[in-house]
Parts: sequence; C-alpha cells; structure tokens
Amino acid sequence: MNTHNRTLVWLRNDLRLRDNPALFHASQTGQGVVAVYVLCEEFVQRHVMAPARLDFIRRHLTLLSAELAELNIPLVLLREHKAMGIPDKLLSLARRENCDGIYFNAEYPLDELNRDRAVADLFQDSGMHFKRFHDRVILPPGHVRNGQGEPYKVFTAFKRRWLQLASERPMDPHPAPPVQPEDTARVHDAGVPLNKLFDQTALRDLSELWPAGEEEALQRLADFTEERIHRYQQDRDFPALAGTSELSPYLAVGSLSPRQCLNAALRANRGQWDGGNPGAETWIGELVWRDFYQHVSVDFPEVCKHKALQRHTEAFPWRWDEDDLNDWRRGRTGIPIVDAAMRQLAQTGWMHNRLRMVVAMFLTKNLRIDWRLGEAWFMSQLIDGDFAANNGGWQWSASTGTDAAPYFRIFNPVTQSERFDPEGTFIRKYVPELKDLPRKQVHRPPPVAGYPRPMVDLKASRKETIELFKQLNQGPNDDA
Repeated sequence: MNTHNRTLVWLRNDLRLRDNPALFHASQTGQGVVAVYVLCEEFVQRHVMAPARLDFIRRHLTLLSAELAELNIPLVLLREHKAMGIPDKLLSLARRENCDGIYFNAEYPLDELNRDRAVADLFQDSGMHFKRFHDRVILPPGHVRNGQGEPYKVFTAFKRRWLQLASERPMDPHPAPPVQPEDTARVHDAGVPLNKLFDQTALRDLSELWPAGEEEALQRLADFTEERIHRYQQDRDFPALAGTSELSPYLAVGSLSPRQCLNAALRANRGQWDGGNPGAETWIGELVWRDFYQHVSVDFPEVCKHKALQRHTEAFPWRWDEDDLNDWRRGRTGIPIVDAAMRQLAQTGWMHNRLRMVVAMFLTKNLRIDWRLGEAWFMSQLIDGDFAANNGGWQWSASTGTDAAPYFRIFNPVTQSERFDPEGTFIRKYVPELKDLPRKQVHRPPPVAGYPRPMVDLKASRKETIELFKQLNQGPNDDA
C-alpha cells in the first residue's frame, strides 16, 4: 500500500467525472484520490427525497463506481443514521486511508451548508485541510450583487447583472481526471456494498424513462442543443410536445453540470449570450433562473426554514382540508389539465414546467391550501427534486417569495389548458376517462362516468383569494 498522502473527495449531487471541480483538482495533487459517498438516513427523511430520485442516485453510483475504478480511484460507500455523525465518519475514513484533506463541491441550502461547515471545521481542527468548489451554479452565490452590494430579489435585474458577469469569465468545463497511480487504488474498507446501501430506503425504478449515467446525460444534452433548442421558445409551453430539455433529473443528481449546459447552449447560439436564436436565448435564461434560486437559498436562508420570503404573507389564512389535498395529489380534482399533470408526476416522476406552475397555483390560489404542503409533495415524487428550484417555484406560484407572481395574477387552469393543450392530446394521455370527448369538451367536460366533477368554482375561489391577499397587503410590505 502506498504510504503517500491521498486526497479524499466527498461526492454528493455531483455524480460525474467531467467538469467535476473537486474531483479534477484532487486528481492534480499527484498523490492519488479516494472518493466517498455518504447516504445519511436523517437527511433522506428530513428533506423528503423521492424513491425515484434515490433509485436514480443508486443507478448512477453503480456506473460511476466502475468508471472511477478505471481511473484507479476507489469509491467508498458509507451509511450514517444522523447528520451530526457525518463529520466523524469522514474524518475516520480520511485517517484510515491516509488522506491529508478533503475536497468537495458546495451545496447551498442551510442544512447542507451547516453540515459542510462542521466537516470543514473538524478536518481543520484535526490538522487536515479542506477545499470547497462550486459546481451546482455557473456563478457562485455572493458574486451577483446590485449597486449597493445587496442580493437581488427580482429576477430580471439579477439576470441582467448575471449575464454581464458570466460573459466576462472563462467557462471551459474541467476535463475528466487522469488515471491515478495504481498503488493508490486500494482501500482498507470499501464501506457498505452498493447492493445494501439503499436497503433501508424506499426505491422506485424508473430506468426505462430515465436511464442513469453521465454518458446518457451528455447524449441528451447534445440531442437537445443540436435540434430542439432552436424551437424551445415556441414549444416549451406545450406539454404534448417534446419541447423541453428534460435534463433536470441529471442536473439534480449532478451527472450533468450547469456549465456544460451553458457551453452547449452557447455553441448552439454561435457564442451569443443574449440575443441570437430565440430558443437558445430563452433556454440560457432558464439556466439563469436555476442559478437565481440557488442564490436565494443562500442570501435568504429563511426559505430553508419553511418560511415565506415575503414575511407578511405568513399571515395568509391557508385552509387545511386533507380530502382536497389528497384529491389534488391523486389527480382527482375534476379540472382535466390539473389531473393530467398530477398523474404525469405519479407515473413518470417528472412534470412539465408550465404545468408545475398551473397545479401549484390551483392548490394555493383556488383550493387555498398552504404551498408548503405542495412543495413537500413534489419533493416526495420528483426524480429531479432540487430544494432551491422547487421552493422557488412554489413560492413564486403562491405569491410569497422573491420575484413572486402578483397575488392578483392567477392562472385559470382551463384557459391554460385550452391555450397550451388545444387538442387535448396531453389530457387524453393521462386522463383516459376523457379520451373519447371531442376537443371542445375535453377542457370543460360534461359529466363522465368515473371522472369527478370540479371540486371548486374557479371564478369564485379566485375572487376570494384575491380579497384575502388584498387584506394582507394593507399591512407592512417587505419590499420583496
């Protein structure tokens, strides 16, 4: 066994070889690398991770372990019951495997930040070093500020500054790490076998819809940016079309980096950041949105504590109705586009982005049920569950967050359906009870055997919600 020091690389939501800053820089030290993945049962329970997402991670680890082995980088798998036990577990591994420090890529929600600080402090107190890199964003939190040095609360202004800063920086992705010395490839203890690592968690195999792996992610990125990106602006709002990238699951587990996405989009747009092809420009804007919500989770940590960013909205009188909530979850609301979207989520672990806004507004503005219940349900079902993006989307829809939709702007789900699924193709796919209805009826169906009547009057519930928000806005505003 080589007695030279090695570097420990702690993998989390960065399950790839290419453009992995922590892995790349560790491989450049010239002393060998040991990779580690820790499954923390408390984190899984506390942060509501979907069984489909956990299985997606499991399948990625299977492939990544073999790919790392070809580079003489062992992958150690650990399981820890409590989050507070992670630092000691990593330090013990580092000592056992003769590592003199730990490298990892940053994660931004508050619990993850606190966990990482505890690890960094323990390693430093033990005479070892740590290095933290940024890979979940294109520009790190804290780097995009207004003229007063404050974080942005409005996306349009954030995007303008983001484009200015990002276009001035090198954006070349890191290559995969080189092959490491053979004598650094062994470990004293490989930890928990992969086939046992997840045996205490619920798993859902959606491999036919979502194959795992870095190669799959890169191929999907190439397919999208070579073809569909040019029609993205026209097609992205129509759920019956393959108009979106469907890359979010791969970004969520980190088999694809946002910087790789940006580079592919820039190539498709002939190097232009703003302007050029409308589809590519719009998709680059979506990458900026993704950065924005990651920044929000750092700049406004209250959103990580189940709090509304606009504090005055905490006084909103949300309803508690378990039957209504369950009907929404099961896609039994009697509003066809809402039910189709919720059934898409149940069947595929994914939902079209426009429909995420439609069903969120229906829950919060028509049923008047607390956005936090919807947020948690999404995380329990989504294969692409990402706290920052999910929280940001739900608070936008509920008019409680940064850059929130004005409380009086409430999507009418039937109007959305008629506009973005005009032939009812998407509805018929996921709500087969309505498959025989003519186009004009599928959005507002007459009584149909086996299908519920609308659970709420859209017009009356909209009016009631607006009045309740008006009463809130008579109080102090948070200037959000």
